[in-house]
Amino acid sequence: MSALEWYAHKSLGDGIFWIQERFYESGNRANIWLVRGSEQDVVIDTGLGLRSLPEYLYSSGLLQDCGAKEDAGRRPLLAVATHVHFDHSGGLYQFDQVAVHRAEAEALARGDNFETVTWLSDSEVVRAPSPGWRARQFRVQAVQPTLILQDGDVINLGDRQLTVMHMPGHSRGSICLHDKDRKVLFSGDVVYDGSLIDWLPYSRISDYVGTCERLIELVDRGLVEKVLPGHFNTFGAERLFRLASNYISKAGICHKVSTFAMRSLASLALRVTNPRTSP
Repeated sequence: MSALEWYAHKSLGDGIFWIQERFYESGNRANIWLVRGSEQDVVIDTGLGLRSLPEYLYSSGLLQDCGAKEDAGRRPLLAVATHVHFDHSGGLYQFDQVAVHRAEAEALARGDNFETVTWLSDSEVVRAPSPGWRARQFRVQAVQPTLILQDGDVINLGDRQLTVMHMPGHSRGSICLHDKDRKVLFSGDVVYDGSLIDWLPYSRISDYVGTCERLIELVDRGLVEKVLPGHFNTFGAERLFRLASNYISKAGICHKVSTFAMRSLASLALRVTNPRTSP
């Protein structure tokens, strides 16, 4: 299957494109965002990486043809992982320039498929990307990041800037990217319009509460009008406020006890399917 068949996209305007993997039919299917700038382009999350995402970007015309020379105006392309979970980081190995938060840089560099929570089934991939492909073969490949991110860093695209916000809770290195001028938040799995997951390895409820408090502050200060999440559909500031507030209100003792049990089961299952070869 070609990259042009595997992926599909639509334009949201203002240089932003929403890309998805057509034949990965799962609630885990991540949104991939392309943000075009005057001096640099950024891909936010990369999906499973079962077909070449860079090939799709150029073949579809979203970016200038891959045969173009630097002096013909081809801009640098940076792939940013909002976190290293498999559904977001699987395609990072296809890019020359890769950015990730420092809390998860080591896991990505060693291809730690326990921390990437790799969990994929044949039934979720409704058309095989290549003959004989099986889900049990899938692993997130080790990638050495070229850019280590921290809270407050700014990724300069020329005519727009994306500010890094370290927002742990779902994972220890989860980030949002905030376009302050346009009041757009690329939220990864920090927040999306669904049940927020805080029971995976390296999830932490107390961190998530702090993160949700930061999200509420963004709304209260009028700094976000549109959220482009890691899963499902986009939404606005009012929904962001409600999702963050609801999480805080439910993060009590009962939630912590049930989450501990779920995390223990998830960790056990992941250790069986993704045994670590190094500490």
